[in-house]
Amino acid sequence: MLLSSAGASAACDYPDEGNMPLRRALTRVQMLPEAEAWRRERRDAGDAVQFRLLLEETVFVGKRCYWTVEALAEAGLWRRFYVSPDGKSVLQEKEGRRKEARPPRESTATTP
Repeated sequence: MLLSSAGASAACDYPDEGNMPLRRALTRVQMLPEAEAWRRERRDAGDAVQFRLLLEETVFVGKRCYWTVEALAEAGLWRRFYVSPDGKSVLQEKEGRRKEARPPRESTATTP
């Protein structure tokens, strides 16, 4: 599988479906059997579990664009997945390509 990181100017087209594509991407990863088993195992151990969608970290496989979804627990990054904006394709990052999870970016929103 060939993954190439997109530059800051290249992002996946966002389907005109409100916030549904975001929820669908997270749910697709959360519903994978291995993700459900991992989440159950971590919660039984008392860890907080988080699935994080990183829209600023898109990748291309072939000519198809994917959003990055990270699965994290208190021990750090467990796995990184790539989900197409339409939710029809989910890829898992290979073990050797894993990087450390990045902290969330600071909000750039201003108060009125």
